[in-house]
Amino acid sequence: MQTLAKPVTYAEYRALDTDDHFLYELINGELVQKSAPSPFHQLISGNLYTKLRAFVEGQNLGTVLFAPVDLFIDDNNTPQPDLMFIAAKNRHFITNDGVFGAPDLVVEIISPSSITRDRVEKQRLYHRFGIMEYWIVDPQNKSIEVYTHTPSGYEVHAFAAEKGQVVSKVLTGFEVRLSDIFT
Repeated sequence: MQTLAKPVTYAEYRALDTDDHFLYELINGELVQKSAPSPFHQLISGNLYTKLRAFVEGQNLGTVLFAPVDLFIDDNNTPQPDLMFIAAKNRHFITNDGVFGAPDLVVEIISPSSITRDRVEKQRLYHRFGIMEYWIVDPQNKSIEVYTHTPSGYEVHAFAAEKGQVVSKVLTGFEVRLSDIFT
């Protein structure tokens, strides 16, 4: 993580011209450098994206996007969730520069270097931004946690580790068997 003297703004973040083969997120005014995800991370992301997209498109519910796509939260926060579901009524949130409005569901696949950022910082940001459902996928423990938005914070809606399944509250009828994701 790179520490800067003053918080970076969205305008400064968008103006960056880097040629260093890294991805960047803007979290609490800090430019967070990320290396490419591991192949296992990408397999998990692809498996979950395929299932989520098939469900959403099959019922014409909206749009599913995968990283890297900027999610504009405020002038000092532009994370890049691994997956986002944006309901059809909110498709106008999607622009050429990123997503400018709260997705209905966000998925983060944690890595050893992102555990605190995903479980604490991003969870707080997503709650404050009004994202109704937040999934944390943990490849190391082969688990998925589904959190739903409440006025006081996120509450665990579903959890499964190694086997079993989780269900979405936002996407009624959407179920994920862990054996289909962690293959």
